Amino acid sequence: MPRIAGVDIPDHTTIYRGLQRIYGIGPKLASDVLAEANIDEGTRVKDLTQNEVNHLQRILDKYEVEGDLRRAINDTIDRLKRIRSYRGMRHAAKLPARGQRTRTNSRTARGGGRRKTVGSMTKETAAKLDAAKK
Repeated sequence: MPRIAGVDIPDHTTIYRGLQRIYGIGPKLASDVLAEANIDEGTRVKDLTQNEVNHLQRILDKYEVEGDLRRAINDTIDRLKRIRSYRGMRHAAKLPARGQRTRTNSRTARGGGRRKTVGSMTKETAAKLDAAKK
């Protein structure tokens, strides 16, 4: 089980699929890296030589993947929170930051288990307000 960019790649998978297990590498970048390394996409990971694995590692060192990419993304989000931009405030409140609606949907952002209403009132809250007005 070779270790590329700090990730163990399983022996039974193809190298094309195995590279996509690395955070920051999708289908396009995986095929570009394999083309640069002159490795067929259908090759199994267990069939790679140590030289090919080292060559892949050297190619991937040019890209921002795994820990470096995660750190860069977190630094960007922290900067947005620090300057108190709209997107930063949405991140801080764990709400959708890209204009999605919150009255319905966005259960993962708002918490799927506990029903916390953001966009409008719940029936219980509306009943309490009506009772308080009378």
